[in-house]
Amino acid sequence: MLMTKRLLILPLMGILLLSAPISMVAASAETFSIEQTIEEEITISVNGQWVVINGAQGQTLEVVSLTGRRVMTLKIESPAQRVELNVPKGCYILKIGKVVRKVAIQ
Repeated sequence: MLMTKRLLILPLMGILLLSAPISMVAASAETFSIEQTIEEEITISVNGQWVVINGAQGQTLEVVSLTGRRVMTLKIESPAQRVELNVPKGCYILKIGKVVRKVAIQ
């Protein structure tokens, strides 16, 4: 009798334990990979006053000073865009969507 109860309970417990976590893990892994892919595609490189932005077409570039003041906002029109920043030399924060970079403008 004890053996019969174990045989019935174990498969039911396995089904209950495995069904919910698998669907939850699959959904969260899928969401993470999409966000990670989007962030990895955007690249920002600086050379003096020039900034080259790749993979951010249709998004907005924000240039913010270290004091938190927005210095410049620019719409990215092409997949690879070169922008001259007409700002004084110093450190700035560049934001494009969720991608944020601290850069030195010389």
